[in-house]
Amino acid sequence: MKTSSFMRAAAVALFALAIAGPTAAFADIGDYEFQLVEPTVKKGERVFAVRLLNRTTGKVVPDAVIFAVRLDMAPDDMEGMDTRIAAVPAGEPDVYSFKANFSMTGRWRLSLGAKVQGETGTVDNKLLITALK
Repeated sequence: MKTSSFMRAAAVALFALAIAGPTAAFADIGDYEFQLVEPTVKKGERVFAVRLLNRTTGKVVPDAVIFAVRLDMAPDDMEGMDTRIAAVPAGEPDVYSFKANFSMTGRWRLSLGAKVQGETGTVDNKLLITALK
């Protein structure tokens, strides 16, 4: 008799969990940010890397889908001066690497847009890269 009551209670609890769905709390999309691995590069065609971090946990976020990338010289009042960017295989885990031609020394603005799996909304960051001689 006791086993039957326990099994019935367990079945009801499992059914309630199935109806309620997953209860895992995700971070707010504003809790994510890109950070440059190195804020400076040398002038010319260079590979640079960024990490996507969850600021709340301090952990690196792998497997984000980066869909918007732009590199221009807006910080030096030359927004029209932009360059092509190509994704390249990363040299280390949890890093997103890109190749671009930094044709001039100065400050370049890197604009990134990404989707994080399991989150709604878009991570949208602008980072500053300085190209040196």
